[in-house]
Formats: sequence, structure tokens, C-alpha cells
Amino acid sequence: MTRVDPHFASPGEFAQQPTAVVIGAGLGGLSAAMRLGSKGYRVEIVDRLDMPGGRGSSITENGHRFDLGPTIITVPQLFRELWADCGRDFDAEVDLRPLDPFYEIWFQDGSKFCATGSTEGMRAEIARLSPSDVPGYDRFLKDSERRYQVGFEDLGRRPLHKLWDLIKVLPTFAMLRADRSVYGHAARLVKDERLRMALSFHPLFIGGDPFNVTSMYILVGHLEKTYGVHYAMGGVAAIAKAMANIVQDQGGTLTFGRDVTEIMVKNGRAAGVKLDTGRIIPADIVVSNADAGHTYSKLLNQKRKRWTDKRLTQSRWSAGLFVWYFGTKDTRDMWRDVGHHTILNGPRYEGLLRDIFIKGELADDMSIYLHRPTVTDPSAAPDGDDTFYVLSPVPHLNVDNPVNWEVEREAYRQKVEKVLEDRLIPGFMDHISASRIFTPYDFRDRYLSPHGSGFSIEPRILQSAWFRPHNVSEELPGLYLVGAGTHPGAGLPGVVSSAEVLGKLIPDAVKVPAE
Repeated sequence: MTRVDPHFASPGEFAQQPTAVVIGAGLGGLSAAMRLGSKGYRVEIVDRLDMPGGRGSSITENGHRFDLGPTIITVPQLFRELWADCGRDFDAEVDLRPLDPFYEIWFQDGSKFCATGSTEGMRAEIARLSPSDVPGYDRFLKDSERRYQVGFEDLGRRPLHKLWDLIKVLPTFAMLRADRSVYGHAARLVKDERLRMALSFHPLFIGGDPFNVTSMYILVGHLEKTYGVHYAMGGVAAIAKAMANIVQDQGGTLTFGRDVTEIMVKNGRAAGVKLDTGRIIPADIVVSNADAGHTYSKLLNQKRKRWTDKRLTQSRWSAGLFVWYFGTKDTRDMWRDVGHHTILNGPRYEGLLRDIFIKGELADDMSIYLHRPTVTDPSAAPDGDDTFYVLSPVPHLNVDNPVNWEVEREAYRQKVEKVLEDRLIPGFMDHISASRIFTPYDFRDRYLSPHGSGFSIEPRILQSAWFRPHNVSEELPGLYLVGAGTHPGAGLPGVVSSAEVLGKLIPDAVKVPAE
């Protein structure tokens, strides 16, 4: 066992066991707490919500359970490894169900693309839409696997806070054309615009613009094919609750309904946190699962060298999200062609994304993602009913003329309603039994997301890897970051991997006798 660094603790500062405090009980914070607990730290997690999960928490209204954020689990091995490192069995505690098909994409012309885990099935789908693009798809799969090995298995699961670590991989980035966008790479291989969209839209799941996000993210194609797409019965919130249980079994505590207002500093190092109640929680290390932008601009009351307010403001932020959660009564046998995950492509692809990411304008048209968990998990709604959420990417608030969502909220909901009525689930408004809407204002106020962005800093090439806020803080020794805003990035695989990186940076705890 590695001895604890003397900077983490000195005799007399604590009794027996080194301590850690984690800001935020999102999946990144929970993963970090589990790893720290397994290393021997006494951990306390503080979160402003009333339950674990952060964006992966849930709300229930009139018997409908709504997954608030992530709905797709693509690399269950990360969770299994995390559980195993804590001496637990993931599959004994979480009921994970593979989905097939993964999702369907519905295009404006009435055609559909069905994504599955079968390579031959996918080739058949490509051939059905555009036979001449099958060879290009085969090449895409090979390119995806190469980027997966480099971008996910290598760089995504180890620290990248040293400049030399970046310099060493630059030749590989050049060879893989990391400077090319996801869409640009897909467009070189297939000619059908529907297939270009189907092979390039995945960055939108982490708030990125496919026309500007680095082509390293085509690795998702290999990731889905290899590990599949899954759903946790009870939603991602069920995973979060299982994680919280492990933290408590390790001797950790979770404090809900409290805001961290300041990271305390002693002798030039992070020394704990201060809560909105005035309570100070001393700790030998501090881990922030709050957004990196919020951590540096709101919680760290000292001069910053790298992540200044100016730099954070000038960073490119991920898209905002308009999410409408609604339940319908007596509809379980309706809309049989609408599965668990459906992506409804609008009349424009590049033009719409330019409005969202470049112009910062709220367009009249939209592309949407519809989640219908009751197809797989009937417990998400009362018997015979359905639970849905529909998500539309919209501009974040850090633009010249940000959307006033107090004014636009209902008008935009009506536009979403019309799209759903016309193209996907006709007549659903006659069955509405629950309804809740989140706009970028809610992401800003509920999750403290800078500018109401859905996924922190956008993963462009110069905002990825070493260029993101580091897992080991550049601003304050003893402070560490996990979650969407740090390395390797957003999405469930990214935030869980950020805690794996953390585990490689922090040594095992060793009990030190009190003086």
C-alpha cells in the first residue's frame, strides 16, 4: 500500500483516518467517493439536491418516474470494474437490460435508420438506404475502432495533466486527423446525407457540435457495437442510489440539501469546504464534481492563473437543453412503432446546428430525442400508462442575445408538441397526465451549470484532453476535479472514467495516530 503523501495529512490534523470531501453527488462524484472509500479515506459527499445522481437523478409526478438526464448506458464494463474495485458485484445490485435495436432515427422524408449491435444488421441498414455507401461504412468502423483504442482505452482512462503527455500523443492525433470534425470524417466516407447524419450525430449526446467536435469522437461507433446500449431498470437514478449505498457501506456520509459556498484553503492547499449553513467540513483532500466553471469562478476565492473568469467566459460551452417530461394515460398499447429511444431528424442538419452553436439563435425548426422508458421498464409509469421525455438542443445563455425562457418556454413547448403530434405520437395531448419542463434556466439554477449549458465545456479539439480543466487542479494543491467539465469529458463513460483517473492520482490512505 502506498503511503499517504505528507502534504495530504500531518499528525494531529485528524484522528486516525484521512478524510476527503466531495462536492456534488453526480455520477462522477459518487464514482470518486467509491474509489476514495476503497483507498481508505473517510468520505463525505455534499449535494444541493435531495437525492444522489445530479443530472442522473429522477423526479416522480402522478406516478410517472422521469429520468432527468442520461438514459443510455454504453460501457457497462466501467461500472463493473468500479464495483469490483470496491469488492462488490455490479450485476447483483443493478438490473441492466441490453436494448436491441439501440435506437431509431426518423428522417424528414419518412425513411428510418435502425441502429443495432449486429455489424451485418448495420450493413444491411446502410445498404437499404444507400447501397454504394456500404464500403464507406466498413471503413468508418475500422476508423472508429482505432480512435476508440487511442481516445478511450488509452487517453480516456489515464491522467493527462502534464504537457509532455499531450506532446507524446500529438503524432497519433495527426495520423488520426483529430483536427477533422466528426461530420467531416463521416462525409468523406459516405455520400448519403441521412447516413452522414446517422454516423455523426453522437456528439450531440454530450452537447457538442458534430461540425466542430474532433473526429476522435467517432469512437462511439465502435463502443456501441462492442458493448451495446443498455438501460438500468429504475433508470440511471437506480445506479446512483446503488453507488450511494456503497459509499455509506464504506463508512462515508452523504449530506443533501446543502450548497458548498467556498473551498477552504490552509497553508496554500485545499483544506475542506464551507456550506451555506456556515458549517465547515475540514478535509485532507477536496474533490469537486461541480462544473469546473462553477468550481473555479464561484468556489475558489483566490487569484487564478489559468482558469480565470475571462478564460471561462471565452471558452466554447456545450449546447443548452430544452427538456419536456410528460406522462400519458392509457397509452401503453399505442404508437407501437415508437421504441425506447427515437431520434427525430428535422428538415435541417448543418443549418440548425449552426443556429444553435455558432449564431446562438433559437430556430423555429428542431431535431429531437424522445425517450420512452416504459417500453423496457413498466415501473416508470402507472399500469397501462407511458412516461416520456423529449429533448431539443438549444443555445446556451452565453451569447449576445440569450433566449428569454420565461417568455419562450411555453411557445417552444407548443412547437415541440406540434412536431410530436405530426410525426411521432399523434393524439398524445389527449392523454397527458403529468408535465414538467426544464430549460437552460433550470440547468443554470438547479445544477449550477455555467450559462445553462447541458454538458459543461464543449469537446472541441482545443478543449479536450490536456486543454480541459485538469483532474488535478492547476489552481490549488489538494483540489481535484471529476465530472463532465474535466478530462476525459461528458457522458456517463466520461464522468465515471474521470474518477478512475482520480484514483490514479491520489495515493492510498494510511491511518495516522492523533497527537
